Amino acid sequence: MNRRTFIKSAGVATALAPVLIRQAFAAKEPSLLAVAEGTDYPAITRKAINAVGGMKRYVKAGDVVVVKPNMGWDRSVEQAANTHPLVVRAIVEECLSAGAKKVKVFDYTCNDARRCYVNSGIESALKGMKRVECKQIEPERFKKVLLNGQFLKEWELYDEVLSANVFINVPVAKHHGLSKLTLGLKNIMGIMGGNRGFIHRNLDTALADVNSYVRSHLTIIDATRILTAHGPQGGNLGDVKRLDKVIASADIVAADAFATTLFGMKPLDIPATLSAYRRGLGEMNLDRIRIVRV
Repeated sequence: MNRRTFIKSAGVATALAPVLIRQAFAAKEPSLLAVAEGTDYPAITRKAINAVGGMKRYVKAGDVVVVKPNMGWDRSVEQAANTHPLVVRAIVEECLSAGAKKVKVFDYTCNDARRCYVNSGIESALKGMKRVECKQIEPERFKKVLLNGQFLKEWELYDEVLSANVFINVPVAKHHGLSKLTLGLKNIMGIMGGNRGFIHRNLDTALADVNSYVRSHLTIIDATRILTAHGPQGGNLGDVKRLDKVIASADIVAADAFATTLFGMKPLDIPATLSAYRRGLGEMNLDRIRIVRV
């Protein structure tokens, strides 16, 4: 093969790569997603987890687990800007029951961290639990890594995520003024250091870059109450809608795609979901997702 032929064939392969990735993904078993509904939030969280294989499928004895909720805002539980503390506690308990050596819970908050940790209710929900650590981000622990992404070539990520055995992504489902919604793919911003405002120049591609590097082993979306407007911070109880649902899937794109429908939208309406799907990070076509309601 001469140089020109090689370059031409390489270019074709590069162009076809996204298509081939999607075809390979489609050839697999349909992504499994569970939706649990009820007013007992710990119970429906466990039902959702069990319906996608149970926590022992994801967490092994001796594992260090990071559970990453959204607690970035100085808001109360009722205002739906942060993940519900009862959902977070149930997930942590399931990790411990599966044999986790340690479970770490944190978020790089947007408002004052001390107030966020307290007013979200998450810090107090986990207080006193053995082998559980809920502490504020230590900026010196961000580590620059090579992402080699389409937009972000490198970025600072939190080292406790990089060294963990299991990463469980636990966003609350809510409106976002820029990205339309913030769900699992965007919740990854809570492990990013540096100037996070920069990524808004090409947000959907940047999120795909980071999610390609840090894979969520399990995504559990809190839709017990959702924020329908004025997100991500909210503040007005009139923007909150109670749904009493928890969604779980090992496929973060599938989880986000389904959660989008709770807002009367389609997966294609969310650029971050589409970008991640095109990158081969999961399935966004609802008719190719096996949805189990429990």
